[in-house]
Amino acid sequence: MAVFGASGMVGHGVLDACLNDPRVGDILVVGRTPLNLRRPKVREVVHTDFTDFTAIQVEFEGLDGCFFCLGVSAAGRSEEEYTRITYD
Repeated sequence: MAVFGASGMVGHGVLDACLNDPRVGDILVVGRTPLNLRRPKVREVVHTDFTDFTAIQVEFEGLDGCFFCLGVSAAGRSEEEYTRITYD
């Protein structure tokens, strides 16, 4: 299972649910900054370029699910910036 954006409100809730679900095995947490989780099920990868995952593509091998919980509030952001971060 991969979880993107586990440092945010939604992503944190998803990560917590995965950690507490016995049906979920290993969890790959991908984020821009480290969470420094010390949990047996968690493997963490820090990656800053969310437009290109070539450098870490091997990390995704064998995964069977993904929660993409990235996004930002639109408050104080231009439509272009919001779209780039949240949609692109």
